[in-house]
Amino acid sequence: MNREFKNILDSIKNKQITSISRTVNEEEYHRRFIPEDRLILLGAGHVSQATAQFAALLGFYIVVVDDRPEFANSDRFPMAGEIVCDNFIDAIDQLKITPEDYVCVLTRGHRYDADCVRHILSGPQMPYYIGMIGSKRRVADFREILRQEGYSEEKNEALHSPIGLKIGGITPAEIGLSICAELVQERSRNYVKDGIEYLEQTNCDLKTLEYLADGGEPRAFIMAIDADGSTPAKPGAIMAINKLGKTYGTVGGGCSEAAVIGRARRIIGTGGSDVVEVDMTNEVAAEMGMVCGGTLWVYIEDLKDDK
Repeated sequence: MNREFKNILDSIKNKQITSISRTVNEEEYHRRFIPEDRLILLGAGHVSQATAQFAALLGFYIVVVDDRPEFANSDRFPMAGEIVCDNFIDAIDQLKITPEDYVCVLTRGHRYDADCVRHILSGPQMPYYIGMIGSKRRVADFREILRQEGYSEEKNEALHSPIGLKIGGITPAEIGLSICAELVQERSRNYVKDGIEYLEQTNCDLKTLEYLADGGEPRAFIMAIDADGSTPAKPGAIMAINKLGKTYGTVGGGCSEAAVIGRARRIIGTGGSDVVEVDMTNEVAAEMGMVCGGTLWVYIEDLKDDK
């Protein structure tokens, strides 16, 4: 077991932000790990199902709520970490919404949507994001009703509705994609810095971290630390690899990753480390049809287990 990565994994599972640091050529690099944000989907219809599929890929922890057992089940939502089959108001109280949560109101009818939004706006804590599905006319009418009922303009403006970015979505999948695009946009604004300059990528790749923490075999830790121009991965991307070349995670894929993998396999077991420069601006890169045209610097470290 590698204790450093075990601690990172434990912090993430406990919903705590954590980080690691490496000194490379006398320069400090800091990589932050952001736990999965909780996304509460109120409603388990087709749009909610599509939203859950995209959001799971984007690193959200999915909670699905509906009062219909034929909709709120693991067959329809295998990617969900939690499914609540209850009436919406009781479920909202049970989930205890926090200022870090994301909430999408996607029920089967505008009346249920409106009841959910009212209950959340009247609750003890507002979520970081709340969005409600609906047409422009219905949304405008509802906003006016909220004003008449005494809800503050601040809370009214906090409601993202009609939900999602304007991409011309029509099908449930397209609407789900537009919702997730807005979630990512809002999430990128929510990461508070603490004065340290962190590498850009901050996601928590649980499978990679689990392998780094307890791989049970010789392995290497790989992290992109710098980039110049357009590159297939951003600084902070992480990967792990064993002696046979099996990988977890990615620092770009394709030809750019092949050189990193080859060097990492030679480092495993030596106790050493190295930095590989992946140049995607040269003639070889052009001949291979690589879509990016920048340079990526990748740190490789033989990972030792604690005794």
